[in-house]
Amino acid sequence: MTRLASSRAPKLNDPSLFKTDVCYVNGEWVKAASGKTFEVNDPATGDFIGTCPEFTGKDTENAIAAAAAAFPSFRTKTGREKARLLRKWYDLVVENSDDLAKLITWENGKPFADAKGEVAYAASFFEWFSEEAPRIYGDSIPATVPGNRVVTIKQPVGVCGLITPWNFPAAMVTRKLGPALAAGCTVVVKTPGETPFTALALAELAHRAGIPKGVVNFVTTLKNTPEVGETLATHPTVRKVSFTGSTAVGRLLMKQASPTLKILSMELGGNAPFIVFDDADVDAAVAGAIASKFRSSGQTCVCANRIYVQKGIYDEFAQKFAEKVKGFKVGNGFDEGITHGPLIHDRAVSKVEAHIKDAEKKGGKVVVGGQKLPDLGANFYQPTVITGMTKEMAIAGEETFGPVAGLFPFATEQEVVDLANSAEVGLAGYFFSRDLERITRVAEALEVGMVGINTGLISDTASPFGGVKQSGFGREGSKYGIDEYLNIKTITWGGMNKPLQS
Repeated sequence: MTRLASSRAPKLNDPSLFKTDVCYVNGEWVKAASGKTFEVNDPATGDFIGTCPEFTGKDTENAIAAAAAAFPSFRTKTGREKARLLRKWYDLVVENSDDLAKLITWENGKPFADAKGEVAYAASFFEWFSEEAPRIYGDSIPATVPGNRVVTIKQPVGVCGLITPWNFPAAMVTRKLGPALAAGCTVVVKTPGETPFTALALAELAHRAGIPKGVVNFVTTLKNTPEVGETLATHPTVRKVSFTGSTAVGRLLMKQASPTLKILSMELGGNAPFIVFDDADVDAAVAGAIASKFRSSGQTCVCANRIYVQKGIYDEFAQKFAEKVKGFKVGNGFDEGITHGPLIHDRAVSKVEAHIKDAEKKGGKVVVGGQKLPDLGANFYQPTVITGMTKEMAIAGEETFGPVAGLFPFATEQEVVDLANSAEVGLAGYFFSRDLERITRVAEALEVGMVGINTGLISDTASPFGGVKQSGFGREGSKYGIDEYLNIKTITWGGMNKPLQS
C-alpha cells in the first residue's frame, strides 16, 4: 500500500527536487536491484516522509564501476573546465536554496533559519573549490645530481567513496564533493539513512549542472549501511575513502581499508572543551557558549561538550547562561520563532537522558530543563543546564550530541588545560580570555585540531576543518582540502647538462 506524506509536508517551489524510491548512478535515476526500500520519517512529528532504495553491496559495486568508467575522461579536464561545472552546480544550489532548506528541516528537524544557513555554507564549498580547481600547482626542484631536472605534478587519486552524516545533510556532502571534483576524482556518495533526500536533491542539481555521467553517484541505504560501507572500504577500485562520523565506525573502516592501503580522511567524534577564564568578557563568553553548545540542538561534532568556567566568575556566568537558555523556543522547525528543533531519533534522546541522570546522581544540579517534551513529540528534549559538574561524570568523557550544557568549575590555567586534554579525542576547543600572553599559551597547549578564541563559531569554508588524536586525520575545506584528493608525482629526467650547440 502506498503511504502518503504528512499534511505538514513542506510545499517545494520545485517538487521534482524531492526524489523518492531512486538513487543517482551513472547519470540516471535507478532503483535497488532487489526493489527493496526503507522509510524516512520526520523527526519532529514522526510522520512518514518517503522511501529510498535499500542498496546492497552489489548495487554499490555498480556505482563504483560507473565512477571508474568516468574517471579516465574526467581526470583530463582542465582546471577551468572543472571550475565551470562546479560554479554551475553552485549557482543551482543558490537558486534552489529555499527548497533545499525545506528538505533539511523536514528530514533533519533543525529550524528553517538554521537550514537556510546550512545551504549557504554548503554552496560555499562548490564556489570555493571552483576557484581552487585551476590552481593545482606542482614544483620545479633543484636536483643534487648534475644534469638532472626534477619537477612534481599533482594528479587525482581516482575513485573516492564519500560517507556522510545526518547532522548536516547538505554541507557534509558538498565539503567532500567540492574538492574531489576540483581535483579530477569521481565519487560514490553514501548518504545517511536518516536524511537522504537533501543529498538526492543535490544529485538532481548536479545532473542539471551538466556534471558528466558517472562522475557523481549517490547511493542510499539504512539496514545495509555496514555492507555498503564495507564495500566502499574494501573495493580495490576505490582509492580513497572520506568519512565523517563516529570514532568507532572510523576505526572499523580503517581496518577494512587496510588490505588495499586506501588513502583515508577521517573526521570523527569530538568532546570539545569550552573554557572561560576570569579575565574574559563574561557576556561575550555566554553568547559564544550558547552559539557553540546549542547550535542544531547540540548535534554537531564541534559543539562545546564540557564548559569549564574559572571559579571567580563561575556563578555570574552560570546565572547569565541559564537565563539565555530559558529564552529558547523549542518546537517544529517550520514554525515561526522556533530556536531549537527535535533530536534526530529516540536513541539520541536516550543518551541525553542518561547523561543528565548520571550527572544528577553524582552531585550535579539541573538549573534549566532536564525533561522530555512529549507534548511536542517523542524526539523533543528541553535544552538543559547543569551546574556543579565534575570529571567523574559521563559528560566529562563522552560526547553527548544533544542539548545539555554541563558547567565545570576550575581554579588554574594548568588545571583546565590538563582537563581539556584528558579526552581521547581532539577535534575542536574554545576559550575566552583578554590576556594576550594566556591566549598564546592556551591556544598552543590545547590538543585539538581547531581552536576558537573569543568565539563560539569556527566553521568557515576558508578554514581547514579536522582533528587530532582519535578525532581523526585529514583536513576539509580551505586551500588544504583539495590536497586530500591529489597524489604528488615526481618526474626526473637526466642528460640536461650538455653544452649549448654552436
